Amino acid sequence: MKNKLLIDIGSTYFKVSDNENLQQHFRDFNKDIFDDLKYKCNEILEKYKKEDIYICSSANGGLSTLIIGTSNSFSLKFATNIAFNSGINIIDTVLYQDIKTTSIPSDLIDVVIIAGGIDSVSKLFDEELFNYLEQINYSNIVYVGNKNDSEELSKKIENLVVLPNIINNKLQVNEDELKEYLTNLYQADIMGKEDIKHLYDITSNQIYPTPYIVNKTLPVINNMLKVADPFILVDIGGATTDIHYSTTLVNDNMIKNNEYDRLVFKKLGVFKSKESLIFAAKNNEFVYELLANMNVTENIFEEQSDKAIKVLMKLAIFLVLYKVSEAHPQYVHLKLNLLKSIVLTGGITKVLKDEEVEDIVGFFYKKILNSQIKPNIVLDSNYEIWTLGITQK
Repeated sequence: MKNKLLIDIGSTYFKVSDNENLQQHFRDFNKDIFDDLKYKCNEILEKYKKEDIYICSSANGGLSTLIIGTSNSFSLKFATNIAFNSGINIIDTVLYQDIKTTSIPSDLIDVVIIAGGIDSVSKLFDEELFNYLEQINYSNIVYVGNKNDSEELSKKIENLVVLPNIINNKLQVNEDELKEYLTNLYQADIMGKEDIKHLYDITSNQIYPTPYIVNKTLPVINNMLKVADPFILVDIGGATTDIHYSTTLVNDNMIKNNEYDRLVFKKLGVFKSKESLIFAAKNNEFVYELLANMNVTENIFEEQSDKAIKVLMKLAIFLVLYKVSEAHPQYVHLKLNLLKSIVLTGGITKVLKDEEVEDIVGFFYKKILNSQIKPNIVLDSNYEIWTLGITQK
């Protein structure tokens, strides 16, 4: 971007892009992000006015949610889709009729979402909801169900945020208000981090979550890379692995306003969330065969080496494809058999070669989709695709 300085703050390193080049710096974790950035890039920072500096960040690693809904087909399905597409990591969903027997999550939940019913119904919730909520630990709670129950729930649930119903009377999704609320919550979480707050000393523009910014690049991706439709973009970083996709690839009947959506997998990063990535790998029935295909054993998980990082990145590719395939219906199911291209960005592009990625994708298509045909692999080798979206309106 001419006369603009673009900065992406990641969980393990940050990128700085100006008119001339793109720099990448591994973060010094003994320093505040702001101090580290100033130390390494002060000369270039001083060349730009605050209004010409744009920043995005994934350093907070994302937010978690628990969703309570009255039906799998509508309230849970709609709320889950909106949460994923807002960059929120879903730790559990609770079908209200099963709430008595549902296990209680031990982790702190960033936001609880309650949904259910169209606006012509009422009295879908009772004391069982309040008893359940008393047992869990959460920071925020939002209601997006039928409007008739909102008053009673507001009386019984402290600090409940009430938004318009996500299900309209035609049983179609109404996503705008909840999506804006969750995006703002993500933004507030970024702002709550002390070292992120200081970044506003150098910019007058809003700091957005990196997954939100990357998603905005998809309509204009061919300005930088040669990509055939339909495609997905996989962003593998230190804290999360994100997948961005065209809504035409979703195998459901939801009517959406947006052309592209995203899922953020908070526990599939290769550095900050390495342990949870390994846990997910060990619990996947196909991973040991994949490790054998890579000529390694599970002992690689105990290693601290470049080879081990490569293995983790390959596993992240496999696991994220698996989680959105027909083999794993918990998440959004994408029609991966229709893909023409898979674009990869993030730290992975500096570590893996094209043929290594093709080998993993080929294994996935052959083993999971039972197909010898696989999409074309496109690597964002300069790790700069985010620069297309950061100044998009």
